[in-house]
Amino acid sequence: MKINLPRKVLMIINNLRLHGYEAYAVGGCVRDSILARRPEDWDITTSAKPEEIKKLFRRTVDTGIEHGTVTVVLGKDSYEVTTYRIDGAYEDNRHPKEVQFTNKLEEDLRRRDFTINAMAYNDEVRLVDVFGGMKDLNRHLIRCVGDPIERFSEDALRILRAVRFSAQLGFPIEPETKKAVKELAPTLENISAERIQTELVKLLVSPHPEKIRDAYEMGITKVILPEWDAMEGVEQHTPHHKYDVAQHTLHALKNIKRDKILRLTMLFHDMGKPFVKTTDEKGCDHFKGHALVSEETARKVMRRLKFDNDTVKKVTRLVCYHDYRVEATPRNVRRAMNRIGVDLFPYYLAVRMADVKAQSPYKRREKIENIIAMRELYQKILIDEECVTLRQLAVSGRDLMELGMKPGRELGSMLSELLEYVIDDPARNEKEILRNYVIEKIDK
Repeated sequence: MKINLPRKVLMIINNLRLHGYEAYAVGGCVRDSILARRPEDWDITTSAKPEEIKKLFRRTVDTGIEHGTVTVVLGKDSYEVTTYRIDGAYEDNRHPKEVQFTNKLEEDLRRRDFTINAMAYNDEVRLVDVFGGMKDLNRHLIRCVGDPIERFSEDALRILRAVRFSAQLGFPIEPETKKAVKELAPTLENISAERIQTELVKLLVSPHPEKIRDAYEMGITKVILPEWDAMEGVEQHTPHHKYDVAQHTLHALKNIKRDKILRLTMLFHDMGKPFVKTTDEKGCDHFKGHALVSEETARKVMRRLKFDNDTVKKVTRLVCYHDYRVEATPRNVRRAMNRIGVDLFPYYLAVRMADVKAQSPYKRREKIENIIAMRELYQKILIDEECVTLRQLAVSGRDLMELGMKPGRELGSMLSELLEYVIDDPARNEKEILRNYVIEKIDK
């Protein structure tokens, strides 16, 4: 098998080999190359010790030198070069207490998580596949290297990585590996929120976000996202729905493009439903106020998982407005753009469309026509540069102060009132018209 290694990766491998060391591309980049996918990163493993690696390259960074990793910088690109190693005992379900360097590639591959990630390659030896990674790629299986209990006990994050790789590649998890996941899922409590966040997002933006259901069935969400478990089995006896809340969420996730903000929004959009569900005397379920509860739940979960403020802000706003439905008129769309945000408005429309497509056929055509009409109006409002934000108002706070208003709450309230006045009729967004409006108000 021939893999086309990037020029700079070849340079690093050849330089190491020229000086008497072994060197290979290793791990995910080999896997992705075999699958005809473009690798995100190229990692290199070598028999050279860290200090020997540093002598052979002009620019290096000690990114993890205690674990044998040196980053080699070539131009604007950087590559992690790691010495063959054997991991010592793991004491925290995440990090080895110590590492021991070795000169045997097989020992280094033995410590890796899954067989499909335990292959190495260089142009001279070609593919090194000691643990059957190629066989598992052909069988479409996620399988641990060696004993899965040992692999997951070493690093509990591998439990979540198993589901993530399953979602990214569309491969099922091999039965013994799956059994070990179920047994050791509680050890995910020892993993940092940041690490869990990273894996969860990768799962969600994968081609198969519905694999989060596998995480539920194996007891993973019970530890990292118990809010998902609360949605399972919550029936929706209403003309608008045909799935329970969790199943509806799975369909909504699949209906929207692979974007972090959009997928997170669909994950959270109905999480408030189990807490507000009521059933009337006719047996019809109602979920009044679920959007606000879902928004608060999303905020709580994302804070717990240490998401950045910008992501939290965007996702919670979209969750809050995911069920915001109005007649498609220019004034209503301008007002919605003001409330939701001009930049977020296309996201809001995409969220509504994904939500509707995951519901029952009841009034579906009517709902979709409303979304399409709102999109067309949104585009026209942008083209016509109609005012929907304070920044677009023809007058500013300074203009109002020139008319005698003092800085403070009253001035801010007047600007908001002017914006509502203009949103009702864009033709009013003229400086003279707005000045006269303010003068009349002051005179009263």
